[in-house]
Amino acid sequence: MRNWDVIIVGGGIIGLSLAISLRKQRLRVLVVERGEPGREASYAAAGMLAPGGEIPPALRNLAAESARLYPEFVDELEDESGVKVDFREHGTIFLSTSAELLEGAEILSPDKLHCLEPALAKEAIVRGHARAAFVNECSVDPRLLVAAAIKAAKHRGVDISSGSAVKQMLVSGEKVAGVKTERTSYSAGAVVNCAGAWAGTFSHYEFPVYPVKGQMLAVVEGPSLKHVVRSEKVYVVPRSDGRLVIGSTLENNGYNKQIDPNTIQRLFHAAAELLPGLEKSKQHDVWAGLRPGTPDHLPILGEAARGYFVATGHYRDGILLAPITAKLLTDVMLGRTPNCEMANFSAARFGRGLTNPGFRSRAS
Repeated sequence: MRNWDVIIVGGGIIGLSLAISLRKQRLRVLVVERGEPGREASYAAAGMLAPGGEIPPALRNLAAESARLYPEFVDELEDESGVKVDFREHGTIFLSTSAELLEGAEILSPDKLHCLEPALAKEAIVRGHARAAFVNECSVDPRLLVAAAIKAAKHRGVDISSGSAVKQMLVSGEKVAGVKTERTSYSAGAVVNCAGAWAGTFSHYEFPVYPVKGQMLAVVEGPSLKHVVRSEKVYVVPRSDGRLVIGSTLENNGYNKQIDPNTIQRLFHAAAELLPGLEKSKQHDVWAGLRPGTPDHLPILGEAARGYFVATGHYRDGILLAPITAKLLTDVMLGRTPNCEMANFSAARFGRGLTNPGFRSRAS
């Protein structure tokens, strides 16, 4: 049986980014993905890189640092893959009735708003008593980002096994020694759980990660939009090829990714209230994804037991947090001191939760 230094369970943007980072340190890495790499939450995301606003306060410093790392992160992926990921730095126009959510942003007058984004409906904003603000945020096309990450990982020599789910951890004494899938077993000196919404389904350590469904759509031949537009009801994210991505819902509905036409219509009409020209657009695609949620909406990062590490629970911010997650987990796994406080994200905050009494968390 072939042996690796690290096995990463989960081939989304978190797992792939970490795999690339570990390969830079000359570690032998295998990514084990239950389906097709990059086709779960990463593929379904809108790609807004928004480190402020609705981000939990305990996560904001980490999110801001990850946003700072993003241009270099994108440059490296594009250089190694040859894939352009549609990284846009035009900013976000945020429409809100909450002064708290707009704190620190540049409040826009109606004239300035119209100058920045003529397609927005002035009357809709006045009717909703919303204020408009400009936020210096970026966006990326997650599907192109994942495609670039897969190519870059392969270019770096990362091994990828897809189409077979991990069913259990392999444990030797009190240390993780690999994983067992539906078809075979893999041995490694360390395992990292990057399985997203499925992170709690196979491990000896019971992580309280659960799926949060999000339904979305994309349209073409709509109004020209330069900035991301966000309100409390809906967001619209422009792509450079003219598509407009509209989302999203937050549904606790298990592992069901079924599309509800009425929900899609509701999202579309909410977006059309802000962008009247949207009514003439054509629906291009609809989809749903499962975000990995946690009880406190914070990710789980770090070492959970000997030889066992975790990077999951990123909820709505997996795309944004990919660069910093890869950096932090690489530091932790190599015994280096991370440059940020990790206690808020430790698995220990949820208690031991062990199904095997002989398998102990080092944090407990």
